[in-house]
Amino acid sequence: MRLIGAFCLALAATSAGAETFEVLPTEIVEWKSVYGEVATRDLVPARARLGGTVAELDVSEGQRVTAGEQIALVEDDKLQFRLSALDARREALSAQLETAQSELERGQTLFDRGVITTQRLDELRTAVDVIEGELRSLDSERLIIEQQVDEGGVLAPEAGVVLSVPVSRGSVVTPGETIAVIGGGGVYLRLSVPERHAQDLAEGDEIRLGAGPDGREAARTGTLVKLYPQIEGGRVQADVEVEGLDGRFVGRRLPVRLPVGEREALLVPQAALHQVGGLDYVWTEPENADRLRRTVVPGREVSIDGEPWREILSGLTTGDRVVLGDE
Repeated sequence: MRLIGAFCLALAATSAGAETFEVLPTEIVEWKSVYGEVATRDLVPARARLGGTVAELDVSEGQRVTAGEQIALVEDDKLQFRLSALDARREALSAQLETAQSELERGQTLFDRGVITTQRLDELRTAVDVIEGELRSLDSERLIIEQQVDEGGVLAPEAGVVLSVPVSRGSVVTPGETIAVIGGGGVYLRLSVPERHAQDLAEGDEIRLGAGPDGREAARTGTLVKLYPQIEGGRVQADVEVEGLDGRFVGRRLPVRLPVGEREALLVPQAALHQVGGLDYVWTEPENADRLRRTVVPGREVSIDGEPWREILSGLTTGDRVVLGDE
């Protein structure tokens, strides 16, 4: 329990040897019970860059992947047909190039003998250049198609765990369609807090896991590391980092208690309370008077330095001196 301000206890020795203390107002933290959901910081889809049929699917839900790892392969048979057509055209152009080069060599011989004109020789050279240009164009077109074939491999955008795989092997997909959803960026406890408590939260606050009073029985704590600025449906999203948080089941709900306010309360040690006939009472020691047994209405239990204390709703006032451990 985090205390705001100084909590003062005035201890003194009584004639009987018992300890007394003065009850003073103490600022205590108000806790709000909510549920947190185990989630990953990032939720990134691995998308197909090529339309076609899923020929290979190498991942399933729960599997861990690394950034850049191929998780599926999409094939488009039309690309292979286009590659075959380009190969056939290249073979034909290669044959035409050989013929054109032979004619150019003969034309050069005839030109040297003065049989043909310069214009004719230039036409033969141009024919060779045109065919060579067409061959270079086919090679570039082939590189483009080969790159498209390579883009059939679906890569993991980042390291993480595969949360869902909405397709199966043999499915027909379009460019941009999701093949798998990957959760990365670490595992956090994501909270959805009512907006009226948003102003009471700040990054760095300690968050307690547990559903009991003050989260006392829950030894685990976390740190509020991110408070999202957008409010949706009257709720604010927040990420809590918990050391050793089990990330095997994303979406698992855990009880959480948030510090959302402070108020003053009168506290007494649990040992100062006694019960008779279903009523709770404490012994007080007024000044210049005998001890009195006063009936009180206790509230919730509060932990201070690991010791149990009880809030007193009525029966005591500020300045009362309560005897500790006297029956």
